[in-house]
Amino acid sequence: NGLKHFIFFSPQVFQLLTDLKQQRKESGKNKQSSGQQNLNTIMYETLKYISKTPCRYQSPETVREFLVAMKGHKLTK
Repeated sequence: NGLKHFIFFSPQVFQLLTDLKQQRKESGKNKQSSGQQNLNTIMYETLKYISKTPCRYQSPETVREFLVAMKGHKLTK
């Protein structure tokens, strides 16, 4: 069950972190607290991991299309 949530949730996490990374780059803030540095490390490591998975190429539309296509197969857990 956890895998199902991971597959469909990861594209959203990838997009969110990519957007946050871009915003931080554009803001150009150089001085950061240790807490901010920790957050940056978590974002970096998460993006690095997720970018190696298929979710990098998924979008809400492709997930929706997949779910619609699978609906008729009446799959269970």
